Amino acid sequence: MGAIAPRAHDFVSARYGSTMPAMSNTTSPSSPASLGQTAGFFMAGLGAVLFSAKAIVVKFTYEYGIDAVTLIAFRMLFSLPFFAAIAWYQARQARRGLLPVLTRKECLTVIVLGLIGYYLSSFLDFLGLRFITAGLERLILFLSPTLVLLITAFWLKRRIAPRQWVALGLSYAGVLLVFAHDVHQGGDEVLLGSFFVFCSALTYSVYLIGSGELIKRVGATRLVAYAMSVSSIASLIQFFVVHSPDQLIQPMGVYGWSVVHATVNTVIPVFLIMWAVARIGAPMASQLGLLGPVSVLFLAAWALGEPITALQLAGTALVLTGIFVLTARRPSPTLPSGK
Repeated sequence: MGAIAPRAHDFVSARYGSTMPAMSNTTSPSSPASLGQTAGFFMAGLGAVLFSAKAIVVKFTYEYGIDAVTLIAFRMLFSLPFFAAIAWYQARQARRGLLPVLTRKECLTVIVLGLIGYYLSSFLDFLGLRFITAGLERLILFLSPTLVLLITAFWLKRRIAPRQWVALGLSYAGVLLVFAHDVHQGGDEVLLGSFFVFCSALTYSVYLIGSGELIKRVGATRLVAYAMSVSSIASLIQFFVVHSPDQLIQPMGVYGWSVVHATVNTVIPVFLIMWAVARIGAPMASQLGLLGPVSVLFLAAWALGEPITALQLAGTALVLTGIFVLTARRPSPTLPSGK
């Protein structure tokens, strides 16, 4: 991820690693490069939608009366085999000398990052979803790039450019607009849920910053596999500390939605976005990630009956505009061609 504190427009690369250069505009529409770029657009968009749809699946799972501890434990239980298999393969490659062997300090860093970025962040997110709408949850989580910017500005004393201040103002104005609308409808529960989800976005931002140097040496796939495995183990330990083993017996619906959550909303989008970044680059994949909050707004209306109001649409538009301004790369000046 470059420096220890990734820039906000590197949000996707901070999560999924280094990128390949963007495809040339001069490629033929039927060329392999053009087809690969089209596939990258599709993967990035679909990955963003599947990630965002997680909130819908969580809402359906909560209807069975389970708590957040059980919900995250079952999600991690069903996703652990996938990430553990990848982690085992990556570790095997390292033992063969094909990948760098992690030092003790790096192993400890991976454990801490897994606990903060995937276990704690997910747990706080699921707690918040008990009290707020799926649309508001997705907008708050989408503030992560702005939190990365603010943390690096105050922690590392980096100046925030005027364009970035505009993006911050738009993003937080949009969230406050939707937040005020939902508080009017839901009262104190919305305050509590929004606090949990904001803390989730904050902890994930800390993960993005903390994993900056490590991902350069470890690689995106390896880091995600290790961190998710750590998170899965922590979630299962928490479950058995809080609940007795007989709580593993749940209605079939809990198992079904948990499998969907673990695969369709976790494992598949992780790899879709990693593959998209490799084909179209992190900045473009980040822009396509804007489909997430829009898709969940309409999915929640269709699947959960959450109303879509003018205030929600206006707030969503402000947040997306702010994130677009923040993550868009400024065009580099062109040099004279000499012709």
